[in-house]
Amino acid sequence: MFNKGLRNILLTPFLIWAGLFIFIPLIFIVWYGVTDYGGNFSLVNMGLIFKHGYLDALELSVALALISTIICLLLAYPLSLILTERQRDNTTIISLLFILPLWMNSLLSTMAWQTILESNGIINQILRLFSLPTMQMINTPGAIVLGMVYNFLPYMVLPLYISLAKIDHHILEAAQDLGANSWQTFWRVILPLSLPGAVSGITMVFIPALTTFVISALLGGGKLLLIGNIIEQEFTFQYDWHVGCALSVILMIFIVLNMLLTTAFDPLKEEEDF
Repeated sequence: MFNKGLRNILLTPFLIWAGLFIFIPLIFIVWYGVTDYGGNFSLVNMGLIFKHGYLDALELSVALALISTIICLLLAYPLSLILTERQRDNTTIISLLFILPLWMNSLLSTMAWQTILESNGIINQILRLFSLPTMQMINTPGAIVLGMVYNFLPYMVLPLYISLAKIDHHILEAAQDLGANSWQTFWRVILPLSLPGAVSGITMVFIPALTTFVISALLGGGKLLLIGNIIEQEFTFQYDWHVGCALSVILMIFIVLNMLLTTAFDPLKEEEDF
């Protein structure tokens, strides 16, 4: 084990990095968010969230983030169960297929979906080939959700797979010996034991889905503005740092609330308290 002095020395570079690139920027964001243009304390800019356009963008962001998180959770459970049941060699190949999107630039993959979903995209070209009516898929909430699920699904699969892989197979065999069918085994054994991975996955998917602006900008075509798009426009087009920081503070509050809720329902925390 490292002694206390050596540990502090090794910890110093991280503390310097965290201070320069995490804590100081956060202090500036909060400062600009709760002050007016004269530097006086004011919550006027934060109150702008209740304006019709800003509030609608926040509600849409939360709704799409929740829908994307739920879809990722529903897809990740069977996928993770399949991964744990495969042999080691097959598991490595299948795991690589789900980790592969993490190695790709999310901007490029989202632009690829933009090409696939547009009016003259691959899907509509196939529909025309079979004389079927085309569909309007781009610039819709469904397209944004699809982009979120594609980009963030691996963040749900990985923690779930790790939690499921740690479950002792003897426990599952014992449940079957006691007369439990497949559904009862999943509901009463697998699901409770894998909840820590599900909680981690929900947090890892919901937060980036709530704060994204690239996916909605490309697949929404600027017609569907999420709160991330509005914040980005306040900084890059309006050059209004006070409003942008105020909206960012409100978004951080939502993120903190999400983390508190997931922590409160974390079964590992309940075991530690017990």
